[in-house]
This record gives sequence, structure tokens and C-alpha cells, in this order.
Amino acid sequence: MKPYGYVRAMSPEQAVEAYAAHPGAQYLAGGTNLVDLMKLGVTAPEVLVDVRRLPLDGVDDTPDGGLLIGATVRNSDLAAHRAVRSRYPALSQALLAGASGQLRNAATTGGNLLQRTRCTYFQDVSKPCNKRVPGTGCPAREGVHRDLAVLGHSAHCVATHPSDMAVALAAFDASVRLRGTGGERTLPVTEFHRLPGDRPDRDTEIGDGELITAVELPRPPDGARSVYRKVRDRASYAFALVSVAAVLAVENGRIRHVALAFGGLAHRPWRAWTAEERLVGAPAATASFEHAVEAELDAAEPLRDNGFKVRLAGDLAVRVLSGLVSSGEAS
Repeated sequence: MKPYGYVRAMSPEQAVEAYAAHPGAQYLAGGTNLVDLMKLGVTAPEVLVDVRRLPLDGVDDTPDGGLLIGATVRNSDLAAHRAVRSRYPALSQALLAGASGQLRNAATTGGNLLQRTRCTYFQDVSKPCNKRVPGTGCPAREGVHRDLAVLGHSAHCVATHPSDMAVALAAFDASVRLRGTGGERTLPVTEFHRLPGDRPDRDTEIGDGELITAVELPRPPDGARSVYRKVRDRASYAFALVSVAAVLAVENGRIRHVALAFGGLAHRPWRAWTAEERLVGAPAATASFEHAVEAELDAAEPLRDNGFKVRLAGDLAVRVLSGLVSSGEAS
């Protein structure tokens, strides 16, 4: 590994100032992704600004009935939190599906959102990759892409975002609080991650040196149920081929509220806006779900070896939504 400097920050202000004062810096929290990338030679920060001891490790109720989750809350603690399990069960399920217990004990809320793709070309420095070195090409398009994107990709990148947690947060209309040298701002999770376009090296809309300080969850819709389901190649500790987070409220047999997000299909958690628009007010029936999900996935552009993901995503989404109606799952 390349030698690097180290600064321990004790407040968000100190962290932002340290980052600004050291060109080539990166923030370090749990390190479960960053340290791996450093070992592989994918990234080589000049300085690590350690934010693990910042006072951002609380989960607190908000005045509107939501939750404010500090950026350094560990994934294990968040998954087990009573308010998360009772009011946002899909989030707890997503976190538990995301990694081994050892990794969840180290990984943080902010770090989870900032995970980088597990595309093998990105992680192999002997191969070209536009995400790692802009302008070098995307060999995955014609190479090994079975696990990669079918929605929102571009000629420059077909990588997928790996976070399970982010998919659930997208379905719950969460927002991300950021602090930088210019002050504080908030972004919806659905706008936080980017599609690749012609800049696949930029995963998110976070500005240079901005620090995630918290994630805010609004109050769930009255009577809503939620669930997260993930399909993967093996039963444990694998990234999603396809995942679905759904939030559903039904009244008098019709859909009053629905939120649907896919994982494993795109460069970011894919919020199914088209399907949701068709479902609000529709009968809470399998036929409604099938038509809406089909309309959403009409936009898919699968590659040579990953067309199966489109059918898999559709079947999983319909099963999840139908299950919420018929069984009261995750209530």
C-alpha cells in the first residue's frame, strides 16, 4: 500500500477543515470498502481523515414522527434499533441482507451510501475502466457483465450500485444531510446517487470535501407496510442480482400509497416512478402490479448476458407487492 497521512477529527467542522487542508484526502469511517480499494490499488488517498469518533452515532426521533440517523451509526445497531424494526422494517431487512455480522459491526450509515461498485473491471487495476480512469473504456459491455446494469447505463459504464441499505432508503423517501466548507445542505436519497452518463467516475452528487452527517427518514405513511427482498447467487453475503424494497398502504381495496425501489439493476437505487404513478388509486391486485411493473421495466436495455434480470426483477416486485397485500408481511 502507498504511504498516507492520517488526521483524526473530533467534530464535523474539524473533519471538513482537515479535508480542505489536505489535497488528495478521503474520509475514513468503518473502512469496510475504502480499505479494500486501497489494498487493490484502486484508490490511493494522500491523507485519511478519520471521522469514526464524530458525535454522529445517534438515532433520534424527529418532530414529524420520522428518524434522524447519524452518519456513524453502525449497520448492526441500525438494523437492531427498535424504531427501525417497527416503523421501517424494510430498512432493517436490507441491512441484515447486506453483509456478514462482522462487517455490519464496522460499517457505518454514511459509508454504506458511499460504497463503490463491485464490477470486476473497476476492481482490477490491470484492466481499463472509465469509472476508475476516465476515458479508458468499459470492457464490461462486451466482456463479463452478467451481474451488471440493465437500466440507466451508458456507453461509458454498465456498473451497478451495491448498497442494499440505499435501496430501502430510496423507497422510504429518505434524505441525506451534508456539511462542507460552504455550509450544510440536504439531498433526497433518490437524487444522491448518479447515473453514469459520460461521467461514470462520479458516483454521487456529493461535492468535494462534503461530509455526510446524517440520514433523515420521514414518518411512514399511515397504515403502510414495507418489505425488502433480495435475490443473489448464494444464500449469504452476496451482492444482489436483483433486490426490491416496497412500501404499500391499501385502503378499501385500492392503493393509497406505494413506493417501489430496485437494487442490482442500475448505477444507483432505481426508484420505480412509472410503476408507482400507475398504481396509486388502482386495485390492490396482482394484475395491477404486473401491468405497472411491466411498464417500469420497458425502459430496460439488457446486455448480451444479463437479460434474465429484467424478468427476475419483474417477478420479484410483483411477488413482494402481492405479499404485502395478502399476508400482512412486515406489518
